[in-house]
Amino acid sequence: MKKILLFLTFFGTILTLSAQNKTVTVTGKVFDKSTNQPLEFATIVLQDIAKKRAVTGGMTNMKGEFSIEVEADVYDIAIEFISFKSQEIKAKELRSNTSLGSFYLEMDSKALEAVEIIAEKTTVQLKLDKKIYNVGKDLTVRGGTVSDVLDNVPSVSVDVEGNVSLRGNDDVRILINGKPSGLVGLNSTDALRQLPADAIEKVEIITSPSARYDAEGSAGILNIILRRSKLQGLNGAITTNVSHPEGYGISGNVNYRTGDFNFFTTSGYNYREVPGNSNTFTEYFNGDNPNTFLNEDRDFERFQKGFNTNFGVEWYINDKTSITASLIYRNSDDERETNNILTQFDSDFNVTNVSTRFDPETEGDQNLQYGLNFDKNFEKSGHKLTADFQFENSTETENSFILVDGALAEQVRTVENQDRVLLQTDYVVPLSETAQFEFGYRGNFLDLTTDYLVAFLEDDEFVADSNLSNVLNYREYVNAFYTQYGNKINDKFSFLLGLRMEDSRIAINQLTSSDFERKNYVSFFPTINLGYEISEDQSITLGYNRRIRRPRSRFINPFPSRSSITNVFQGNPDIDPSFSNAIDLGYLNRFGKVTLNSSIYFQRSTDVFNFISEDTGQTTILNGEEVPIIRRTPINLARNDRFGFEFTLTYNPSRKWRLNGNFNLFQSYNRGEFNGVNFDADNLSWFVRVNNKVTLPGGIDWQTRLFYRGPNEDAQNIRKGLFSANLAFSKELFDDKASIAFNVSDVFNSRIRRSESFTDTFRSEGEFQWRVRTFNLSFTYRFNQKKERERNGRDDDEGDDGGFTATP
Repeated sequence: MKKILLFLTFFGTILTLSAQNKTVTVTGKVFDKSTNQPLEFATIVLQDIAKKRAVTGGMTNMKGEFSIEVEADVYDIAIEFISFKSQEIKAKELRSNTSLGSFYLEMDSKALEAVEIIAEKTTVQLKLDKKIYNVGKDLTVRGGTVSDVLDNVPSVSVDVEGNVSLRGNDDVRILINGKPSGLVGLNSTDALRQLPADAIEKVEIITSPSARYDAEGSAGILNIILRRSKLQGLNGAITTNVSHPEGYGISGNVNYRTGDFNFFTTSGYNYREVPGNSNTFTEYFNGDNPNTFLNEDRDFERFQKGFNTNFGVEWYINDKTSITASLIYRNSDDERETNNILTQFDSDFNVTNVSTRFDPETEGDQNLQYGLNFDKNFEKSGHKLTADFQFENSTETENSFILVDGALAEQVRTVENQDRVLLQTDYVVPLSETAQFEFGYRGNFLDLTTDYLVAFLEDDEFVADSNLSNVLNYREYVNAFYTQYGNKINDKFSFLLGLRMEDSRIAINQLTSSDFERKNYVSFFPTINLGYEISEDQSITLGYNRRIRRPRSRFINPFPSRSSITNVFQGNPDIDPSFSNAIDLGYLNRFGKVTLNSSIYFQRSTDVFNFISEDTGQTTILNGEEVPIIRRTPINLARNDRFGFEFTLTYNPSRKWRLNGNFNLFQSYNRGEFNGVNFDADNLSWFVRVNNKVTLPGGIDWQTRLFYRGPNEDAQNIRKGLFSANLAFSKELFDDKASIAFNVSDVFNSRIRRSESFTDTFRSEGEFQWRVRTFNLSFTYRFNQKKERERNGRDDDEGDDGGFTATP
């Protein structure tokens, strides 16, 4: 990788030096015709007529002046500025230093109107195997994070702990630009809370993935596309924000393109204080003895500091070929202070014991990823070859020294180190104007080592507990080959048929206990995606796919890890992957100012992962009192059937008012037994999200978002309904070059998870609030841009999988 980067740098240097042999200087000025004011950051592109490609270029300074050195030759010259009509000089002979004079550019009203539609509206584009959610001017997430954006995407919900679900299913595969990414790292929940929202260009909701995508993720795939401009010259946007509880941050996406090279970066730093709390009240059934009770109060204080950057350079070798080298780095340094108060009661609710536990934890995450992409377009449109190499290293270290009743008593440390290599190539061959054939390979190679230490203070020295401390090495190698064929018939009917084969080789090495296990299996994953365009305004899609859910290393590790002295999580080394088959029927209709996008779906999964709570039979001593230890562990249950219906309704009566809502209803059936206990459970659940945006007098935008998730239950848990509301205001400044926004997250401080759990030996009630109500003020400044969010010229969604597209 280093050699390739050095080669690119060396090659660019040689080009620059060679151009200095016979150079001339080209000068001129660029003005706004309507105001006669100089245009800063206007771009000048010189194209070699013989080679038919851009050779060099430059930008104007604050006085509208430019000066460019170029090899003596004959060029086509273009003078460009965003939202202005370009001017061109054809076949200009440059043999000596030349002044081109002054250029007066006119505003392009049509371009401004088209851009404004994209800027103001959040749109959904349909393809055969995905919905593409173009992130528009969403005020409620301004200055927020990627996690906030996902919580506003149709079909997607984010719970109070930051876990992402798609149609109520939390087995979601999250990709960045179509691939696993170091921006996500080991803990996707924490990482998504640190990435700035303004870095997102669009989100692809892939509920019926084609054969091109990994089969991992029974719910589907969320593919997050980051912003990258391809305009000549320097352009971008910078956003700063402050919040309460205390927080601040700065982020930016900046692009500089000159000649055949395009440099881009998306970077940000943030600091956040995130207070939260939880309470659990448990009743223990003691058989013939009186029942006893335990109340557990926790207060969390989190201090999150994080820096992330995505830097790269794209080299356009010619009009059809490019190489992109990128580096992703993420570094976070978090602290968490947890105060835990345990209060024990007898059967008459007399307090028998009070114990305190203070857990100050530090957590450091570092992710470093190198990527190299080769992109080759052939003469025939759609004929394309791409190849990718990616290496990622992630390290996460958690360390805490725990005080019990004010005295230092325990140390807990977790160190995770992960190496991941990705190899991928895709080849697309158009067979006709509407048909295409595609095949490819993807190799995912993962090595993860987890070192978990629990030590107790004995005689002023920490001694490791051999029943808890352990080292686990988890290796997962997946080689996949796929092929698919798509066509469009009579401009109405489209289909995409695919088959994917994955060879999975998994090795589990528990170094502490010397237990070693291999799991090798070959699986086939067929996909079918059909589309029929009834009219320009109506269309139907039908998709079928088979998916897999592999257990994570934590699910397999047989050594317990503790969330408190009375609760442990323990992996299950015998757990197997879960397979699912899903069918999705979608319907789109646009009538007047209303757009309806709906679907009905069914999914059957076998060997489903379920988490059960059970009494370990062990106890812990709290000031002389014995308290049972409860274990939570994953198991394979026989089957889960999920039926669902969802729709997104958009009403846009005027340019100043936009209303949309998303509703999702699903019924789940669990069927299975474990250790003689029946875990059959039927669960009906739903969620609804409503967004309303109005432009007030004075050009102030007002946006409100309401969310409600209905109650749901399984064999051991009941979760109550949850409501939250977000509110935001925004105002454009400085001729639309900047904007200021103020938003309130969780206005009523009601985003609290309330639940009940019950078994034959205990019953508990609890509530958990990850983050309290938050106020945020952000300021964005755009340079060499207007209010629009410029869309990529390149298709970053891994290509077009078929001929059917509909955009509400």
